[in-house]
Amino acid sequence: MASENSEKIDQMRQLRDAKVRGHLEQYAPVWLVDDVPIARDEILRFDVVFLHPRYGWVKRRYRYDAFSDVLYYNGQRLMREENVLDLLDQEPYISAETINPFESYGG
Repeated sequence: MASENSEKIDQMRQLRDAKVRGHLEQYAPVWLVDDVPIARDEILRFDVVFLHPRYGWVKRRYRYDAFSDVLYYNGQRLMREENVLDLLDQEPYISAETINPFESYGG
């Protein structure tokens, strides 16, 4: 049973990654800082951190419904730059050669 859940969660993450890449790569680099699977409901709740062109560093929460293949935006919080510095040393979820928030549409 645990193996089935593990496989189900891996599949949900693959579906999520395919869905969010088109939306989040405009903000790259993007760091995945929280990823909570709710296997029984086929949902992934996750947070990402990136440099927004208008607001500065933000932490956004999303919910991905794997059954319906729908991504829900659940708000964002501004972050202080000093709270993000540790992330910059980690491998991003979606990478970019440089941080260039001016290439995004700002949504």
